[in-house]
Amino acid sequence: MKKITLVLLFFTAQIVQSQVRSIAEQGSGIVNLERHQVTLNLINPGISYEIGLFRNVSASGSTGFGLASYDEGYVFGYALHNRVRYYHNFNRRLDMGKNVSGNSGNYIALSNTIFFSRLRVTTDIEGPKDFNIGFYGMLYGIQRTYEKGFNFNAELGAGYYQGDGVPSGYGPLFNFTFGWVPTKPKARKPVFD
Repeated sequence: MKKITLVLLFFTAQIVQSQVRSIAEQGSGIVNLERHQVTLNLINPGISYEIGLFRNVSASGSTGFGLASYDEGYVFGYALHNRVRYYHNFNRRLDMGKNVSGNSGNYIALSNTIFFSRLRVTTDIEGPKDFNIGFYGMLYGIQRTYEKGFNFNAELGAGYYQGDGVPSGYGPLFNFTFGWVPTKPKARKPVFD
């Protein structure tokens, strides 16, 4: 577990260092990211909130159903998802004339998901009734927000599942949401004062 934590901390430090260097070279401010974005998830009932931190880096938290699957079995239930996202293709999308408003882009993320025992629907993992499981890993994701506010987000990654009272292990994570963004996104085209 200590090795995974050190790798995640190293990756986060590299992202922050590159963003600080980028801000120093190009000026400050969040160019393409939304400062705040709330999404109401429709298919997977829940809510998510994303805040722009640096140029191309955001943090997000969301609730919704999730499936944990690793060597010991599976858990399905309500979960808390936390991400630190680095959007890597905003400039390319802009050069191609594509939309980047509403944080429409592809990203790499450090991920933490917690599956709570009290909100669990089903499991086949043997252990005490009140165990929790946490996921720590990396994801690759695609997020698109359309003009009318509809949003989808798909993530795929792998990491370490740490059990609380049950065995831990490695496994994949897949997350998909479809929802609506009630907050007003940035203009699709730049506005000059």
